[in-house]
Amino acid sequence: MRVQSARFVISAAQPHQFPKDGRPEIAFAGRSNAGKSTLLNTLLKKPGLAKTSKTPGKTQLINFFDLNGKFYFVDLPGYGYAKVAKTIKRRWQTLITRYVAEREPLFLTVLLVDARHTPTKQDHEMIDLLAEAEIPALIVATKIDKVKSSQRQQALARIRKELELDEDAIIVGSSSISKDGLRELWAAIDECLGLRNG
Repeated sequence: MRVQSARFVISAAQPHQFPKDGRPEIAFAGRSNAGKSTLLNTLLKKPGLAKTSKTPGKTQLINFFDLNGKFYFVDLPGYGYAKVAKTIKRRWQTLITRYVAEREPLFLTVLLVDARHTPTKQDHEMIDLLAEAEIPALIVATKIDKVKSSQRQQALARIRKELELDEDAIIVGSSSISKDGLRELWAAIDECLGLRNG
């Protein structure tokens, strides 16, 4: 897919605020500080479009971004170790769960896992939630540039084993700094949307 235009649409705190035009949506999920917003900015070629921070938990609402006037990229709140009140964490969890379980335009979820670390309990829970909702998941091992070249395949194999993924499940090693994996990621997104020639 060629990015012709990208813009922020809305930060939603409740499902009634989600866009109602039915366009296909690709959601980005993962642990706090896994690099969701950074990857989204890199894919859309607009640094700063999705707000990033070194402090985990910057994304606190579900943020929708218009892509080419045809699709939405959706930045979900991170889960895990964000230093926020438990009541806010529960609100995030409920909002994410409802979005994944009930959102009809959701075609694909890109699940980000830091390539340097073993997937967490929350990553397992997200995989289970997506499976239950029958939403395709694409696993992206972020920050792959911080893993030695000789150890990258081992890191991807560890993630596959830990998440109990099938052999044909796609895992893309990606870096927003070195741009590794971006072509493969776009190819997987295009295939999901039926845009192999887009």
